[in-house]
Amino acid sequence: MKIVIADDSALWRDRIKSILIDINKVFVVGEAENGTDALKIIMEKEPDLAIIDIRMPEMNGIELLKKIRELKMNVKIIMLTNYPYPQYRKRCLEAGADYFLSKTEDFEQIETIVRDILLDKLQ
Repeated sequence: MKIVIADDSALWRDRIKSILIDINKVFVVGEAENGTDALKIIMEKEPDLAIIDIRMPEMNGIELLKKIRELKMNVKIIMLTNYPYPQYRKRCLEAGADYFLSKTEDFEQIETIVRDILLDKLQ
């Protein structure tokens, strides 16, 4: 399973990679620190999953999510944010996010979600 991580913080990208590295058949195929680069990588690599931060330079995560859905790309989307406000959750889910997670409260759920998506792909 191919994953792209889009977050303006290298620290958060590294934290995400550290939990994914131990999952068999999961590969981080690209990283971006802004939405513009993330869109290019997602279009090029065609990942199965993108983990996207909401607040990024150039193109924020919600705009990126909308672009991905407009392009009708078959990619699962986890929105991961330090700003888990209800209005952001609503906007993300309405725009087509599959998951909306708080970096502080829900971070550990990433591994479970990735494993579930991988199981679905293998069946």
